[in-house]
Amino acid sequence: MSKFKKKGGNELPAISTASLPDIVFMLLFFFMVATVMRDSTLKIKNNLPSATEIEKLDKKSLVMFIYAGAPSDAYKSAGEEAKIQLNDKFAEPKDIASFIASERATKREEEVDFLTTALKVDRETNMGLVSDIEQELRKVNALKINYTTKKGSDMK
Repeated sequence: MSKFKKKGGNELPAISTASLPDIVFMLLFFFMVATVMRDSTLKIKNNLPSATEIEKLDKKSLVMFIYAGAPSDAYKSAGEEAKIQLNDKFAEPKDIASFIASERATKREEEVDFLTTALKVDRETNMGLVSDIEQELRKVNALKINYTTKKGSDMK
């Protein structure tokens, strides 16, 4: 005869779900803060050239992006030659001045002098288009230009 009796129903205790809403809202808040929304959808091919000497930009909020390249497969109806993309639309070189002015208007006055124009130019793009972009940037006194590249030594 044993002194110890087995309990008949060895059930697990119920899990408390009182803190579940707190955990869900904490995760939701984390992802809302940590997620960076993309400003524009690329409508052009953007195969950046490679570089061996690169420098990282300090503040990405002070960078204006100008994309140049041939239209991507989804936008072949726009033609085959290289195009300029400002935000989410194709543009002409003459539209760059208004783009720069609108970007400057969204920044605080003390930040305007630190704005950098980043050119994300496809490696197959004609240098004539890049020269046209540079000329328009000179006209509006946007002289801080960054040529965006990808890191690597596979220069072609």
